[in-house]
Amino acid sequence: MEITAQQASILDRLRTHDFQIVAFPMYESYVGVRRGNCAALLAPQASGGFGIFGQPTYLIGGNLSAKMLQGDGHYFVAKKDKLEATAERRKELDAFAAELAQALLPTA
Repeated sequence: MEITAQQASILDRLRTHDFQIVAFPMYESYVGVRRGNCAALLAPQASGGFGIFGQPTYLIGGNLSAKMLQGDGHYFVAKKDKLEATAERRKELDAFAAELAQALLPTA
């Protein structure tokens, strides 16, 4: 994937906010970002920036998960692994998503 100078600047800004730039092999058209137990995929935009692709998510064993409702509660599920979507994990994910969205906003 080729990125523009503006996109490189955005990735540098994310690093200053303690986000790590990572690759998720199944999503090679996107840029992965993670911090702690949370991650998101960024989609390059024609305007030169990035948008969040899908929803930020919790990592399980280094894999992106999906939030699911099962008969006995809410879970983050990746492949055959699952973690309960506890209040603490949801709070961590919500904070990650808010801080990522803020860091992606254009700067003057």
